[in-house]
Amino acid sequence: MNRSSLLRSVLAGLALVGLAISLAPAPAQAESLYFALEVRREGRLVAQPKLLGETGRTIRAERRKPGAAQSDYRLILTPIAEGNTYHLSLEVALPELRGHSELALLHGQQRKLQLGKAPGELEVSLLLMRVDSPEFRALMDLADESAGQGGNRPI
Repeated sequence: MNRSSLLRSVLAGLALVGLAISLAPAPAQAESLYFALEVRREGRLVAQPKLLGETGRTIRAERRKPGAAQSDYRLILTPIAEGNTYHLSLEVALPELRGHSELALLHGQQRKLQLGKAPGELEVSLLLMRVDSPEFRALMDLADESAGQGGNRPI
């Protein structure tokens, strides 16, 4: 093999690599999401966290009193985007009770889930919104107005 045929082979190889890279799908961009949850145990409000996260990343939230060995609650939420739908894995753990669910939500959709063994034992209400949306901005404007009125809610 002479020098010019080697050079042609290398250039052809580089051209194929460039073509393959340009045709490969771009990696999905992580999307910022807002989650509003209400966790109820036998009808009693236990938690009401508001969380920000991204698609493809696990979100963990825990509330623990100072010095307590055990948390009041623990949430693990994993959102994955598929088109306009968000597939979620949700785990909720209370000191003596836990539940898990897999679900799909659209932007702005709210769902109530029964995670306990009996209805009402462990209930979660979950709202999902894209952060970069007019609906989210409107919700935050409403939250700012009610915060000015001194509304106290559990975390």
